[in-house]
Amino acid sequence: MKKNKKCIGCGVVLQNENILNLGYTPNLENAYCMRCFKVKNYGEVQKVNGTREDYLNILKSVSKTKDLVLYIVDILNIRENLDDIKEYLNNEIILVLNKRDVLPKSIKDEKILTYLIERYSFKDYIIISSLTNYNLDLLYKKIMKYKKSNDIYLVGETNAGKSSLINKMIGNYSKGLPNLTTSNVPETTLNKIKIELNKNLNLIDTPGVVDEYNIIYHLDTKYYKILNTRHEIKPKTYQLFKGQSLLIGDFLRLDYLDGDRNSFTLYIPNSIKVKKVSTRNNTLKELAYTEYETKFHEDLVIYGLGFIKIVLNAKIGIYLDKDVKTFLRNNLI
Repeated sequence: MKKNKKCIGCGVVLQNENILNLGYTPNLENAYCMRCFKVKNYGEVQKVNGTREDYLNILKSVSKTKDLVLYIVDILNIRENLDDIKEYLNNEIILVLNKRDVLPKSIKDEKILTYLIERYSFKDYIIISSLTNYNLDLLYKKIMKYKKSNDIYLVGETNAGKSSLINKMIGNYSKGLPNLTTSNVPETTLNKIKIELNKNLNLIDTPGVVDEYNIIYHLDTKYYKILNTRHEIKPKTYQLFKGQSLLIGDFLRLDYLDGDRNSFTLYIPNSIKVKKVSTRNNTLKELAYTEYETKFHEDLVIYGLGFIKIVLNAKIGIYLDKDVKTFLRNNLI
């Protein structure tokens, strides 16, 4: 048996000595550790607590290679500043917006790409869906055009869909390789995993960069699957007057404090319930409070959940866990 054999699901070294430690399997001949086996076969949730420093050190090791990098980003949860990744990577980067299938089909890719190209400078840009194969052949062509060697690296935050993309590329462009473990659990991939896709290309998956401001880290595990929706979002639009509020799930409240009648369109998973109430209602007011004054056509982004498109100038108040990131941006769509 190969020494220091790694789990093909998450990349950790397999061991059969301590069931409480990462990489445990009762039989070292197994391909998967027990954690990945349970995720893959039973959908059991087991969150692993890695540190942001661990993941950033891996990014720094990628930077030393100078190989092409695919920066995988969840299209529903675009960071406030995508250029942050360049603090750790000196490589040429293709920005890959994944999960196109969750946004309404009526939205034009060109509008989103123009928004990003005007703000950031990457080697190239593409919108894909690893679920539906959307634009994967085009992505493969871009990879072959820009690659420096046979190795390319996939980086991104937890749950951006790196492992799912690799699994789809295995199915499309190679033969007989096993799949990585994919799940709704943050931090599924725990180490770098190298996959020889074909004689011309090796895909190297890396752990998702942990962003402690993502809402997924501050909600019960029952929300993992909801926040990683695979269904096309059906936007919910609410007309609000000053003095009205929206209760979003059991974790977010938006108060409309000042402004004319206004339109609020929510791009969030369909199964999250929304209720309109009076601002005098005290539900969720025990949460941390933040005020924003929005300008004409801005989005309020709740990182990890989605965004709210606001049409007119408005003064709003947000009640939410104090550690969840929110910010304003020009309307994405």
